[in-house]
Amino acid sequence: MIGKKYFNKYLKNICITAILVLVGSNFSIARELISRKLLFQIEKSRVIKAANLNLNEKPVTITSAYSSRSAGGRHDFFSEGDYWWPDPSNPNGPYIRKDGETNPENFVEHRRALIRFSKIVPTLIAAFKLTHQSKYSVKAIEHLKAWFVNEETRMNPNLQYAQAIKGVTTGRGVGIIDAIHFVEIVQSIIVLEKYKQISRSDLKEIKNWFNDFLNWMNTSKNGIEERDAKNNHGTCWVMQAAEYARFVSDEKMIQFCKEKYKKELLPNQMALDGSFPLETARTKPYSYSLFNLDVMTIVCRILTDEKENLMNYSLPDGRSIKTAMEFMFPFVADKSKWKFNADVMYYDLFPNRQPFLLFGALYFNKSQYFELWKKLEPDPTNEEVIRNFPIRQPVLWID
Repeated sequence: MIGKKYFNKYLKNICITAILVLVGSNFSIARELISRKLLFQIEKSRVIKAANLNLNEKPVTITSAYSSRSAGGRHDFFSEGDYWWPDPSNPNGPYIRKDGETNPENFVEHRRALIRFSKIVPTLIAAFKLTHQSKYSVKAIEHLKAWFVNEETRMNPNLQYAQAIKGVTTGRGVGIIDAIHFVEIVQSIIVLEKYKQISRSDLKEIKNWFNDFLNWMNTSKNGIEERDAKNNHGTCWVMQAAEYARFVSDEKMIQFCKEKYKKELLPNQMALDGSFPLETARTKPYSYSLFNLDVMTIVCRILTDEKENLMNYSLPDGRSIKTAMEFMFPFVADKSKWKFNADVMYYDLFPNRQPFLLFGALYFNKSQYFELWKKLEPDPTNEEVIRNFPIRQPVLWID
């Protein structure tokens, strides 16, 4: 028989080997668990301070404002294209485009209401996740019901009238990008569901809403137009579809989004050096490059599961999300090195705590990414910057 001393040593070796096998090639999981504690420590004070202020905020949905220029009803989301202006040669005629220059006279109240919603609910649920105090989850559910359940204030599940252009169109496919702020709201609901903080009836109503919205995104003329967009709009469509599909357990759509990333987004948008030529060609190349990288990183985060890690996926020529991170990191660390044109607007307001830095740190063990992320602004106040900053509560995204 084996002596007790040798048996214990043998058993210990088996346990160590088992741990190594479980972690194995996906050692990033171990790093993520180690980093989670530090991340929560960093975020706790900021999150709870904001959440306590949000406890006093009442729900404001799109029914609180209406534009006579909208072709929809009071429950229909409406916005106007940012870069469209009155034609000086024909003031009462169709608007004309000035790429990168935002018209401050356009109707944006629904977009503001959605962004406000996307700031309040994720903050409250992040505070709940950090403290397990139900006062935060109860308040968040009040806002969720106003937007998705209550007949008097709920939004219709489509963006048929988003980014309209006076004299040109009542709504466009590009308007779907206005809904990117639903993504972190859905992630908040996933946390609520996990911790059993939301009733079955409310959860069912909200899932039905997003199931309808996802169906509209994939079948309507505007939805298909945005789905097939070649630049950051196509990336944003996949980010939304992937998160909503995960929420409503639409496995077919999840698989569709995975294939879309591998066969279209990555090969068609990323150059060999990791840049995004369709973004660098724009009048705001710096912020658009950051935005597209952040969104593409979130796509990989959402679609990574026990079957496949899209963070590690690469094309035969080596292009991957890691390639884009390595390309962009030096320009975030020192913007003076940016080799393309400066943005025509808001250039001085970037970068902020870009999500790609955090997820890059966690998945690829890049401590320099994490150190830079910690130094950057977590809560920008400029409306245009916030619009392009879809993930603001990383606590919600770390399991």
